[in-house]
Amino acid sequence: MAVVPGKVVTLSDQDLAAIVAAALREAANRGATQAEAVVSQNTGLSVAVRLGEVETLEHQRDRSLGVTVYFGGRKGSASTADFSTEAVHATVAKACSIARFTAEDSCAGLADAALMAGSTPDLDLSHPWSLGADEAIEIARSCEAAALAFDARINNSEGASLGTHQGLHIYGNSHGFVGGYPTTSHTLSCVVLAGAGEEMQRDYWYTSARDWRELSSGESVGREAARRTIARLAPRKLGTRRAPVLFAPELARGLVGHFAAAIRGASQYRKASFLLDAVGRRVFPAGFVIEERPHIPRAMASAPFDDEGVATRDRTLVDDGVLTGYLLSSYSARKLGLRTTGNAGGAHNLLVRPTVKGGFEAMLAALGTGLYVTELMGQGVNTVTGDYSRGAAGFWVERGEIAHPVAEITIAGNLAQMLQGISAAGDDVDSRGGVRVGSMLIEQMTIAGE
Repeated sequence: MAVVPGKVVTLSDQDLAAIVAAALREAANRGATQAEAVVSQNTGLSVAVRLGEVETLEHQRDRSLGVTVYFGGRKGSASTADFSTEAVHATVAKACSIARFTAEDSCAGLADAALMAGSTPDLDLSHPWSLGADEAIEIARSCEAAALAFDARINNSEGASLGTHQGLHIYGNSHGFVGGYPTTSHTLSCVVLAGAGEEMQRDYWYTSARDWRELSSGESVGREAARRTIARLAPRKLGTRRAPVLFAPELARGLVGHFAAAIRGASQYRKASFLLDAVGRRVFPAGFVIEERPHIPRAMASAPFDDEGVATRDRTLVDDGVLTGYLLSSYSARKLGLRTTGNAGGAHNLLVRPTVKGGFEAMLAALGTGLYVTELMGQGVNTVTGDYSRGAAGFWVERGEIAHPVAEITIAGNLAQMLQGISAAGDDVDSRGGVRVGSMLIEQMTIAGE
């Protein structure tokens, strides 16, 4: 298949697979012992509206070909956005040239052929939205308008944004594996402000989904952003203390993300993790369970195979609080003397099993008296030592009831102790990302205030 340079075209999966095959043939002709290629094309529309006026309107159209070749343990990679035959051959030639100058690495190479995905299950990840710019602008405007009309104290806006994107991704390697699948993602968000002077508060809300029909309405997103903003007005400061801390679901996702980063193969073989050599150890409380479920239909982190073509599978990553394994690519697995877990490119849908039923109210009751955190600020997280210190805002809770908003505080602890100190995980699960978790209660943290 010939692609005319400079001409914008939309290619089919067969077209992209042909480009991958051409790259692999050229790598073999140049003497590579192994090779892999990945080709993708992505299109999208993004709009941002502030105070009813369009601030940005963007149409995206991106494509790329990445080629990696191996000459024994020597590796070279190159990429291009030009899909013409000449450009594909030149890209492979560049990757081969680079490989000849790299050091030998016995762990380099493709994942084992026996681990390649034998089939590609349909995970229902693609739901294109034939949305024009005018309609997208009106949805964003209605979202922001609903927020501004919610309460007279909502007096300014950072805007509403809508994005819709679709992509097609094909991967192949010299084992004979070629596979790919289309994906879509759609997001709508709103940020508004309330108050005056030094008493200004802001908050946001958003909805995201693979299927645009599963998005919350623009009006409901705007109203929720406004409700959250109004709730934060007239915050108080807290004196420094030790107290239980309840993380909102969208923030609890970050805690699980820090855990996932610490058990990635690269963190382990580089000895840069607060959970070094932790397999077989209890890293969460007894009864705590985290599962990886790569094949949930329409989920944001679902994938039939990983970035190396290795079939993805369900697994229990934490069982009764005990870590059962790491998140490994073929390279990190070889460095550790282990076998890939199909996690080249990351984890695929981590699910934290709830320990408390009854939604958010049940978690407030479990908290009793303590801090409910709804916003975190700063980057004070060290996944090597586990040190954790971040600016925070939220609400002080007394006897299971929200008493008043709080601001200008810092919460601190050590991630290893924080994970061990999780006393409850709620069933108010946030399913908008690759980690599905409800609100999470940590027994004790240091709260630095006045």
